[in-house]
Amino acid sequence: MTTTLPARRWSWINLLLLLALVSPTHCFGTTQWKVQWQPVRIVNGSPVLFRVTYPAKLEEVKGEFLGKELSFRYSSACHCWYALAGVSLETKPGNYTLHVTGQGAGPKDTALSYAVAVAAAHYPSSTIKVAPAFVEPPKEVEPLIQAADAAKKQAFSTIAPEPQWSGRFLPPADAETTGTFGTSRVYNGVKKSQHLGLDFGVGTGTPVHATNAATVILARPLYFEGNCVMLDHGQGLVTIYMHLSEFKVKEGEKVAAGQLIALSGGTGRATGPHLHFAVRWRGEYLNPATLLELHPPQK
Repeated sequence: MTTTLPARRWSWINLLLLLALVSPTHCFGTTQWKVQWQPVRIVNGSPVLFRVTYPAKLEEVKGEFLGKELSFRYSSACHCWYALAGVSLETKPGNYTLHVTGQGAGPKDTALSYAVAVAAAHYPSSTIKVAPAFVEPPKEVEPLIQAADAAKKQAFSTIAPEPQWSGRFLPPADAETTGTFGTSRVYNGVKKSQHLGLDFGVGTGTPVHATNAATVILARPLYFEGNCVMLDHGQGLVTIYMHLSEFKVKEGEKVAAGQLIALSGGTGRATGPHLHFAVRWRGEYLNPATLLELHPPQK
């Protein structure tokens, strides 16, 4: 004999099945994770801010995305854990898995796996005229270039494991932006590289400010970058300020968000006075404009 359920009971079953299919929350037994990210549309070259929430108390949250480890921080303001990540310029479009593991007070871990879509960005190209010595450097400047490379390598090897930044990242200068991140640069008719930063159209002597709290890991003249300041914000995040005319900080100094660190200029490989602002995370250069648009939670 076939038993027929009442119509009302069928409607509740269908509703529960539908919610299970469309719910954005991933369920593991009786526990639930929720994950969000900024920007909503992630492309190659994007910084990414992940937020995850979990109904039970956790002591620690770790993650992995695109082969890079993520260290999450807890915010009592949103009752969530958050971490910065990045998508390299070389990343192909597709779905990539975010793995998150939470350690609670008990012996067991709880885990989340979530598919994150990465789209393709379309970066333009530009032609630039600079002094020939910055396109095909003469042999006599090779020691200067080698010294600059050594200084950058040393600076990047001293990144603090703990985060120093907090809250939103501030624009380093009060000006309109000009050069676009990701642009293919053709110098004097020769394609050399992509533009791995964001340019601010400022004249010589314009104040340049730290975009967030950090430690100064480099403040010296370099061959291509000109007078350059690098700030370590912790956990692999570095911001870079190039073509400066004057330093206002020294290596090893702690700086606060918005603090004056330099004056702009046109030193190094530059067509004229401007500020080149770059963002580097775990060895990958990311779009600074996107970083400035992120809204991290308060502590």
